[in-house]
Amino acid sequence: MGLFDFFSKQFVDVIDYTDEAGVLAIRVPFADREIQNGAKLTVREGQIAAFVDEGRVADMFGPGLHTLETSNLPILTNLMNWDKAFNSPFKSDVYFFSQKEQINQKWGTAQPITIRDRELGPIRLRAFGSYSYRIDKVAPFMTTIMGSQERVTAADIEPQLRAAIATSLATGLGGGTIPFLDLAANQTALGEALKEAVAPAFARHGLLATSFFVESLSLPEEVQAYLDKASSMRVLGDLDAYARFQTAEAIGTAAANPGGVAGIGASAAAGMAIGQAMTGGLSAAAAPAEDPFAQVEKLHKLLTIGALSQAEFDAKKAELLGRIR
Repeated sequence: MGLFDFFSKQFVDVIDYTDEAGVLAIRVPFADREIQNGAKLTVREGQIAAFVDEGRVADMFGPGLHTLETSNLPILTNLMNWDKAFNSPFKSDVYFFSQKEQINQKWGTAQPITIRDRELGPIRLRAFGSYSYRIDKVAPFMTTIMGSQERVTAADIEPQLRAAIATSLATGLGGGTIPFLDLAANQTALGEALKEAVAPAFARHGLLATSFFVESLSLPEEVQAYLDKASSMRVLGDLDAYARFQTAEAIGTAAANPGGVAGIGASAAAGMAIGQAMTGGLSAAAAPAEDPFAQVEKLHKLLTIGALSQAEFDAKKAELLGRIR
């Protein structure tokens, strides 16, 4: 009988099941044999054994060694109209359900989810991670998932759970008020929020989500490129400084390329262009309406990106600080 340990008699005297990895529920194969009144039922830790009559869950047993008789099969006794003196063999479907945690299950958005972000507006979001769950209530699991199947594994219900998670994710994030940038910075809190969001969908199947982790949140490449550009501009201070930076970058590339500027005038042309860019930057820095310390800060940014040499920065800094009275 494989993993089921039965004595080779006309009636079933012993009912026992050893867990298999990934198996959530299984029906004991009795091969039309009847269960002996007084048979021994062994239920191991992390298991629930259930007697089912015509698809209805009757009596359930937790971990331990149980002797099967009318006194501890009250629901089945009522369903089968047994009298109190019943002591004959009987037929019933027996299922074992594993309540062990199914860990390291993967989830992800097959298609990007469109949400309305408070700061970025409508965006398409992808998310991936892992979760774990276990059977919490046998009756809804039996009704919605097990049905008439002989066995159900974690792999069998994985697509159904993925769909439930995707729906809960769209609902939970779509109506949220937390900006994407804050969500991405606190994935632990997001995981807890999403675990609560998927809880009702899992509960309908008798399942309990025991953990939920967000491992990756990502935006479409064009949106991410926009965020990167905006971040660069904030670092540089303002649009004028960013433009000067781009100019210096382009000139440096042209000067390094022999074909970029004709003949031996490459260095001179590059120097002239850089000089003009610097003149514009230094003229702006010298404007009397601007605080000298702010001008020094801007010049330092130009030094950082390589648009000014250390000597040029030091000379201009000394000039600006010399104006302070």
